[in-house]
Amino acid sequence: MRIHTRRSRIGPFRLARAHRFVTECGFAVVAVDVPAHGDRPKVEEYDRIATENQARVEAGEELAPLIADFQALVARQTVPEWRAILDAVQQLEHVGAGPVGYWGVSLGCGLGVPFVAAEPRVRAAVLGLGGVLASAEAAARITVPVEFLVQWDDERVPRVQSLALFDALASAEKTLHANPGKHGEIPAFELDSTLRFFGRHLG
Repeated sequence: MRIHTRRSRIGPFRLARAHRFVTECGFAVVAVDVPAHGDRPKVEEYDRIATENQARVEAGEELAPLIADFQALVARQTVPEWRAILDAVQQLEHVGAGPVGYWGVSLGCGLGVPFVAAEPRVRAAVLGLGGVLASAEAAARITVPVEFLVQWDDERVPRVQSLALFDALASAEKTLHANPGKHGEIPAFELDSTLRFFGRHLG
């Protein structure tokens, strides 16, 4: 089981999610900080790009294409990193080489789509709060079951971009979960659905 943390340190919500995956489903859980997040050192290039992007948004440019370009850049680092982490984790005696699930929204979706597309050990994924601009080609290579989350009033990712990413997924089994609310307002009950989804495909 794989979880991506997209903010600084793993917070109570992420710990609670991980706890339920472990106690209710019996999954081993890994939470990975992406470059320049959590306890990882800052990356000068990423900081520079973020500062430039902020200035460009303030000057009137759309946010979504800038986010997409940044995520495509970072994914070139995270995909091989995460595959190496998965190699190491599956060598642990209490984990082993069982099927893997991936959960990632927002930045975790932007980086997760290319990871899931590249990693055959991932058998199911929960993705969302991401757009198609950076991920269309990778999404077309994803064939595993996907549960996809959309916040209908998302102020960061245009709804049409999220729906286009869902449409681009090549999975024969994919489910769209759309809820009212802004980018960070995924309803708590979606976790219950996530548990059932991974239970079906990884159990």
